[in-house]
Amino acid sequence: MLKLVPVAAVVAALAAAAPASAATFFHSPSGNIRCVIDRTSFTRCDITHRNWSPPARPRSCEFDWGNSLAVGFRRPGHFICVSDAVDAGRRLAYGDAIRRGRFRCRSRVTGMRCVNLLNGHGFALSRQHVRRF
Repeated sequence: MLKLVPVAAVVAALAAAAPASAATFFHSPSGNIRCVIDRTSFTRCDITHRNWSPPARPRSCEFDWGNSLAVGFRRPGHFICVSDAVDAGRRLAYGDAIRRGRFRCRSRVTGMRCVNLLNGHGFALSRQHVRRF
């Protein structure tokens, strides 16, 4: 029998299994957006304050919904169901970027933009807007 596992559980398991050096934590200068890049599997960002509405919560999500986005190896950027929060990490100044493996995030005055450089999938996140690609 095939058992479906929530995306949040997979992300949490990958983060826990990855060596500490594989994950890089950082936040926007305002502190409103906190991100992690695990160079071996995904990038995730959480936003605290937003003026937009997320898509409807899936029935399979029993935790927090609408404030966390991720991009992995194949899928476009997507909302994830989470039961935790990304650590603040270091401050990423506006205009600066962090790249780990295939993933890059750039901090801008207009928000955070994270991309899988091999396929162009990712997301752009700010208090005013969210865009998944």
